[in-house]
Amino acid sequence: MNEIFKQQVYEITKLIPKGRVSSYGAIAKAVGYPNHSRHVGKAMGGCLEDVPAHRVISASGVLSVPEFQPRLEAEGITVENLRIKDFKKLFWNPLEEI
Repeated sequence: MNEIFKQQVYEITKLIPKGRVSSYGAIAKAVGYPNHSRHVGKAMGGCLEDVPAHRVISASGVLSVPEFQPRLEAEGITVENLRIKDFKKLFWNPLEEI
């Protein structure tokens, strides 16, 4: 995974509005690597604080990082059993919303 890929992932992630979530796969597609959702996850693991990694979750609406639950709830997102309530309604698709 190169630095250019990471920077692209971070730039897209910074665009996710507060109170919304996206998925690793949607971010991967947006940067032109549709089958690289795991690489997006790895990039999120080392990102700086200004990248809202807590807003990027699995495509099934489940939190991959349970520690992000309080940050999501602080933005008004309801999380039950590590699953985003109203996931489809809150989902932000960068390919449709940028």
